[in-house]
Amino acid sequence: MKTQALKGMRDLLPAEQTLRDYIQGKILETYRASGFERISTPMLEDMENLDKSDGGDNLNLIFKVLKRGDKLTAALNTGDPKQLSDMGLRYDLTLPLSRYYAANKDKLPSPFKVIQTDRVFRAERPQKGRLREFVQCDIDILGDSSPNAEVELIDVTTRALLNIGFTGFTVNINDRRILRGMLESMGFSADTLDSVCITFDKMDKIGADGVKAELTEKQLPENAINALADFIAAGEVTLDAVAARCADPAIADDLKYVLATANAMAAGRYQVAYCPSLVRGQGYYTGMVFEITCPQFSGAVAGGGRYDNMVGKFLGTQVPAVGFSIGFERVCGILLEQGYQIPGAKQKIALLYAKDVDFPAVLAKAASLRDSYNVTVLPQGKKLGKQLGQLEAAGFAGAAFMDKDEVKIF
Repeated sequence: MKTQALKGMRDLLPAEQTLRDYIQGKILETYRASGFERISTPMLEDMENLDKSDGGDNLNLIFKVLKRGDKLTAALNTGDPKQLSDMGLRYDLTLPLSRYYAANKDKLPSPFKVIQTDRVFRAERPQKGRLREFVQCDIDILGDSSPNAEVELIDVTTRALLNIGFTGFTVNINDRRILRGMLESMGFSADTLDSVCITFDKMDKIGADGVKAELTEKQLPENAINALADFIAAGEVTLDAVAARCADPAIADDLKYVLATANAMAAGRYQVAYCPSLVRGQGYYTGMVFEITCPQFSGAVAGGGRYDNMVGKFLGTQVPAVGFSIGFERVCGILLEQGYQIPGAKQKIALLYAKDVDFPAVLAKAASLRDSYNVTVLPQGKKLGKQLGQLEAAGFAGAAFMDKDEVKIF
């Protein structure tokens, strides 16, 4: 049998898992201290729900689960591949949360401030920074249409990153409504705007020429494509200049408020910037979107936005919603590369005991040492020097012995 984990998935050694537990604990501590409550949802969702979730390119990355038994046989007989699957693994936590809220709204406060830290799955092409199974740390506010919800999510998320030692990052903010208004003024029709936005969002990966080529491939109007290309070529563009191209320039007022308020909250600890090209890949975003970037990593370490229409797909009535997700895997990867040490962590030592010693006495001594150390009890090997070397290589700081009072630090 194969010993390697599947491509795009990983086994975690104890040292990395310890770091991950600490980082997730600090993030949760910040979230909970801010009044958010944690929930859990199943990893599997109904395939019809996933297909209708407006997840952008992620809809092509769903791990689908085949029907079982007679239902699978009947589906195979239809010859239609779409009939083969009735459920799939969640690709993010937003659709499950929307379904959860729709099912439980009568038992939940309004607005509902919620935490989700859980695994999600995407059938990615495995590469550095892209896994098929990974953890997201989300906070969302459902039932609040005010831009204060965006401000609060930015405040809580940035405090979480600061609390785990991140510095020098930038919160980039845009509003899809403003971008859509500008694109319409350039000549793109309303029914193509979602497709244009998804392509525009790839600019940091495929560049301006790639955006132009992809829009041309989609057979969109040449004059509109050229207008967008000129906009990109102009470089830095102000919010007022973009808003002026919209039918209603006042649509930018909420974004101006969030930018100003977030800048005041930052107090120089991080940067806040208007980013006119920021779209986010998911199609379900309806208003403001945001990403956090930092110089230590080429991509975003957190992202989110407003998705006011998602819960309505289940209820038939609109529920305002906005969320912010920390890219847990990327954050952990950056901290590991930096040699991050858990602040105030107790040193790990081994208490070694002889074969014939009274084991309850061993456990009692270990308990007394745990005031100062994290203690593992181990039988003493025949070759003590070799055993101590193995312990040091495994990350132990030292060893104690049943017949001695002192602790030997490596």
